[in-house]
Amino acid sequence: MIDHAGKVALVTGAASGIGRALAAALTARGATVVAADVQGGDGVTPCDLAEPGAAESLVAQVFAAHGRLDLVCSNAGVGRNKRLLKETPGDGAVERLFAVNTFAAIRLAQAYVPRLRDAGLAGRIMITGSENSLSVPAAVKGAGLGLYAASKHAVLIAAEWLRDELAGMGAPVAVHVLLPGAVYTPLIAAQLPDPANAPPELGLIMPERCAALALDGMDRGLFYIPTHGHIVDDMRARSEGVAAAARALGLRD
Repeated sequence: MIDHAGKVALVTGAASGIGRALAAALTARGATVVAADVQGGDGVTPCDLAEPGAAESLVAQVFAAHGRLDLVCSNAGVGRNKRLLKETPGDGAVERLFAVNTFAAIRLAQAYVPRLRDAGLAGRIMITGSENSLSVPAAVKGAGLGLYAASKHAVLIAAEWLRDELAGMGAPVAVHVLLPGAVYTPLIAAQLPDPANAPPELGLIMPERCAALALDGMDRGLFYIPTHGHIVDDMRARSEGVAAAARALGLRD
């Protein structure tokens, strides 16, 4: 188990849901947690990560206040349910979707890693993706999550390339990607007021369970940290489809 006592962690999207549960779990492990969220509030630093300079400012504030930053949980996210054929790419809501779900993680890494290198410190980044980063999950087919899923696909591949870049630099920065299935956050609660009414195939879990799995995955040094076993099954259609196409084209036996 990673010893978080005396360490400093930054958690974005920390006013509710997974972020709040991560902040609580890290606090319980002895970490000093800086919680940030667009909502602000009691003990939560207001920060709108859709703004281009917000990530840099936030990381600078943490280092100025604490002199260190051992873990960044890039967790802030926004949802969107709209069918692709009715989308208007480039409008303000779509720009915000990608700014928060994809680019905020990149900007946080850009602000964080150079400070660690300059100070000769090690650190960690955990980026919250989604089961939608990996597939069209069986339980939500037909839900119109096209651009939301695209933003989560993008942050996953960005994290994979970030891991590659850091390995090439020899930088002592570990990268993890949390891949939640259905977690009872405000995004789901808006459509499902009572979690007891969730369909079984959704596999709905509480944020505290998600946070526990996230920390367990970090303890184990995992890059991919899924929260549901069905994520593996949902991915199979893509991998098998590509393999079948390669065989059909004579590229593989």
